[in-house]
Amino acid sequence: MRRFVWLLAVFCFTRAAAQTEDSLFIKQLSEEILLRSTAYENLRVLCKTVGGRLAGSTGMGKAEAWGQQTLSKAGANKVWLQECRVPHWERGKNEAAWYTVKGGSAKIKLNILALGNSVGTGPAGVTLPAILVNDFSDLEAKKDQLKGKLVVYNNVFDNSLPETFMAYGIDGAYRRSGPSRAAKYGAKAVLIRSISGSTDNYPHTGSTSYDTSLPKIPAAAMGLQDADKLIALLKAGKEVSVFYRSNAETLPDAVGHNVIGELTGSAFPDQYITVGGHLDSWDPAEGAHDDGTGCVHAIEVLRALKAMGYTPRHTIRVVLFANEENGLRGGRKYAEEAKAKGEKHVFALESDAGGFTPRGFSVSLPPAKLAKWDAWVPLLEPYGVYRFVSGGGGADVNPLNVSLGTAVAELMPDGALF
Repeated sequence: MRRFVWLLAVFCFTRAAAQTEDSLFIKQLSEEILLRSTAYENLRVLCKTVGGRLAGSTGMGKAEAWGQQTLSKAGANKVWLQECRVPHWERGKNEAAWYTVKGGSAKIKLNILALGNSVGTGPAGVTLPAILVNDFSDLEAKKDQLKGKLVVYNNVFDNSLPETFMAYGIDGAYRRSGPSRAAKYGAKAVLIRSISGSTDNYPHTGSTSYDTSLPKIPAAAMGLQDADKLIALLKAGKEVSVFYRSNAETLPDAVGHNVIGELTGSAFPDQYITVGGHLDSWDPAEGAHDDGTGCVHAIEVLRALKAMGYTPRHTIRVVLFANEENGLRGGRKYAEEAKAKGEKHVFALESDAGGFTPRGFSVSLPPAKLAKWDAWVPLLEPYGVYRFVSGGGGADVNPLNVSLGTAVAELMPDGALF
């Protein structure tokens, strides 16, 4: 059902006329997806045979080979690799953290993961006094106390927000800029609460971005249960020392690729509709929702239309983008090359918000133009989709909007399950 709804959005754009005829087509499309979809099997193979596939890793190459093979099997008229340079960050081995409380001898383990792109501590690790910082305002208030310390951010995920990605965006500021903001005042390392609304103790990584004018300091995310215990001690005024060891390092850029498959258009073969997701994922995980689902959604668009014998008027390009997680090099390269070649890109749709129940689409059109899409809502409502929202678009397709003015959109699933 989820793949069908996302495919229907592409179909709505390519067949913006003759809705009576479309009713029968949509029924056929629904049956093709619901009865013969390959998306779950494709996702299983990607997750279980490739696994983690961070830019620059051996998993990246395996994922690219999987993408080529899967697009060819889906019936693409042609498949190719678009080369781009990608960052090559490695977590390294023997990552560890624990803390001790003054007056006690026990070492209490912390479940941690270095933030993506973080520098390491070196093999010996560091032992530093911890200081609690509740938010960025508190950071400023305590700026004279941070020198030589390990900052523990008490960044609490706001589960009261109905749109989970709103909370993710707010909380994510501590992952993205928290290390550099602490380094500005002499902090030597940073730990954050994992950016998650869950209650488990599995730490979540994700990209941090250093201010190049400031020292780069090691940074990691803690499992939520461990974070709660450590933060409670600091709130109670306990003196805590934290040991942290990370062998993370950034190596020279590597060669990566966008994997592209085409279904050639009948009337406008040189005008393009792009559908895609990003192929890379963080190293400890399989990347099923971020963004394996987006990749198999996009491949299913091509497979289903091909299986039905339908030829779109515009060429549909399925793009499995490289390096969304820590650089957006793939999306930028795709837009850069499209502009250099003078290509006409009329629309681009991305799925990068998980494979949960679809609810709508965010579209980079002003409300007046987006109102024309409302005629399609009655066709989508039986499948649980009820809105188009003005503003937004996926990270990998947004460069097309910036460079070429292409209308871009992104699937909006039920964020409460994120």
